[in-house]
Amino acid sequence: MRPMTNNVSNPQRLLLPPLLNEREVAEMTGMSVATVRRWRLMAKGPRYVKVGGVAVRYYSTDIESWLSSQPSGGQRIEKVH
Repeated sequence: MRPMTNNVSNPQRLLLPPLLNEREVAEMTGMSVATVRRWRLMAKGPRYVKVGGVAVRYYSTDIESWLSSQPSGGQRIEKVH
């Protein structure tokens, strides 16, 4: 697989954000690879793509969006009865 590069001679070429593997996502989130896999299997984690039907990869922008959407500390969510 060739690395993605900016093709100056073809300005219409679509440039996608870098793809990350499970280890890189684990490092980015501070979680273990097993946790990243569990999120995926439980459909609770960030969006992912399967490259070639086998390799699981994540767009860096999807990781950033997913992290931003997660609840943060200090906010109380009231339950509706």
